[in-house]
Amino acid sequence: MDKREIKAIIESLLYIWGEPLSLKDLCGVLELEKNEVKEMINEMISDFNYNRRGLQIIQINNSYQLTTRSEHYDFICKLCTPKNDSTLSNAALETLSIIAYKQPITRIEIESIRGVKCNKSINSLLQRELIREVGRLDKTGRPILYGTTETFLQHFGLTSLEQLPELEELTNHDDKL
Repeated sequence: MDKREIKAIIESLLYIWGEPLSLKDLCGVLELEKNEVKEMINEMISDFNYNRRGLQIIQINNSYQLTTRSEHYDFICKLCTPKNDSTLSNAALETLSIIAYKQPITRIEIESIRGVKCNKSINSLLQRELIREVGRLDKTGRPILYGTTETFLQHFGLTSLEQLPELEELTNHDDKL
């Protein structure tokens, strides 16, 4: 197979899969080495961006996904009716922020930071698959540890948790308001 054909196959796989597809899985299907597939995907990303195509390939950790461009959101909204119009409450956003920055973290630790109960917020975040159980603490009661998911990264347009703004930046921003 020539390079052009392999890129077409990668595009088809990303399109049909819908969710982020790991580099490992792509390599397995294509029966090619990681560095070769990664190089082709990077070329595709550049090509899609250069030609201002309606779709783009985004990287989420070690996975890739074919998505629409965020700048086309308003046009897409005119055509599509959202499935779920409800947004996250301020309490859920606060809880999600704490989990994102302090993970892995228990419900009790979140509640001590927030100063209020957070069962409802945690359940809402679990339902939306923005957080997940990542383990249990090895102490009395074996409390659940929570962490964010790839859906969280995808929803907020992040490649990895390292892209979260530093807490210092957020504090300085609040001081300017």
